[in-house]
Amino acid sequence: MKSKKLIYILVFVFAMTFGFQISTVEASPIPDLPGINLNIGSSTGAGGASSTITLILVLTILSLAPAILILMTSFTRIIIVLGFVRNSLGTQSMPPNQVLIGLALFLTFFIMAPTLGEVNQVALQPYLKGEIQQTEALEKAAVPMKQFMWKHTYEKDLKLFLDYAKAEYPTKVEEAPLTALVPAFAISELKKAFIMGFIIFIPFLIIDMIVASTLMSMGMMMLPPVMISLPFKILLFILVDGWHLVVKNLLIAFNK
Repeated sequence: MKSKKLIYILVFVFAMTFGFQISTVEASPIPDLPGINLNIGSSTGAGGASSTITLILVLTILSLAPAILILMTSFTRIIIVLGFVRNSLGTQSMPPNQVLIGLALFLTFFIMAPTLGEVNQVALQPYLKGEIQQTEALEKAAVPMKQFMWKHTYEKDLKLFLDYAKAEYPTKVEEAPLTALVPAFAISELKKAFIMGFIIFIPFLIIDMIVASTLMSMGMMMLPPVMISLPFKILLFILVDGWHLVVKNLLIAFNK
């Protein structure tokens, strides 16, 4: 009985103490928070509407920037070829993806510098100075990009999309629709990248076959051939200065 009474007393004291603390906290005055005024400009004039539409267009372009970078520049072919180089060497994650993507981005900027410079000269700068309107700036900016893609697109690939859209084959670059030119350029780049990847694979495949046949003849069937051939493939790649050759051929291919 004494123990039960002691427990009841402790519970009562704890409840009173806890309740007193809560009441003290609730009774304490809360300091005034600084007022924050957030105003979103609501314009009713024509200028405000046009600025709103411009902002929406800019956000749309920014959201489509990765697709534009991948499908309308040299980035696709470069990153696929670099990926083939890594796979043919068999080094798995060496070089890392970040290194390959960074190298592909800088090579893309280097290759696209003349085209982007022309876009800046004929479209962006006149638009920023107020000399031309937004629609005219977009039309002028599309012409250098069309010329670049037209130069590296197979005729049959472009004809594929034009035939599907029941459109005639353009006689001038400016007349080519972007809706057909962009996917045609993309599949042309994929084909060229896979051709280069096939050529890169051949010497390393020969090394794998030689090592595998040698191990089989020596009765070492439990030893993975990849483990033995990897140092020889890396050595061959170093002796021929592989990265220099790969980048050189990519630059030559886009300079034609």
